[in-house]
This record gives sequence, C-alpha cells and structure tokens, in this order.
Amino acid sequence: MSDKKPLRVMFCMGINQNFMDAERGEQLDVWAAFSEMWNGIHNMEGVTVIGNMDDDQGMVGASTGYPWTTYLLADVADYDTTVACCNLFRTTSVGDTPYKLWRYMKVESRIGRELIVQTA
Repeated sequence: MSDKKPLRVMFCMGINQNFMDAERGEQLDVWAAFSEMWNGIHNMEGVTVIGNMDDDQGMVGASTGYPWTTYLLADVADYDTTVACCNLFRTTSVGDTPYKLWRYMKVESRIGRELIVQTA
C-alpha cells in the first residue's frame, strides 16, 4: 500500500492593468481582498504553506505572466483543493463593488511533487 503524498503547488499571482488603473481607494479595497484570499489559502484544510516570494521590488507594472508579482508555495492534499484555492480569486469580493478579485489579478497554479534528491 502506497502513501498518498501531497501535491507541491506553486501559486503564481499577477497584478493586472485594472489594478494599475484603479483609484487609490479601490486599490486599498483590492489589497484587503488580496489579504482575505491569502489568508483563505493559508487556512484551507489540506493546505500547508511552505513559503512565499514577492517580485514587487524587481518589477514595476502589470504582470501578464512570468515574472509574476508574487508566489505562494504549498503542499496541497489534492487537485480539488488546488482548484478551491484558485477559486478564491473568483469568489473574494472587492470592497462594496460588484467585482471579485480576479478583475484585478490572476493566478496560475503549477502542480508537481516534492523533489527528493538522494545524497551519498
């Protein structure tokens, strides 16, 4: 019987032009929504966050792909849990607007496994 290992998932997140074009108050609402989403991933059952990295000092402007604005690396129980994490971008409201977080940023998940290197 084999043990089912978690998926190693890199959530690559990019701010888009809608955020860049928003007024300061709207940007602050997006930041609050981002924080809610970020904590939602951290608190989701079946997710163990390993770490994160932010590219915000080495890049300026919207991120349409690599390099991404920020990254979150986690061990995730299964594919459905990975989808649930990405779904937070579709469901997290931004302030009192009718908009959800995905209007201002995108996410792509890279799914793999932990690399185990045997040493001598």
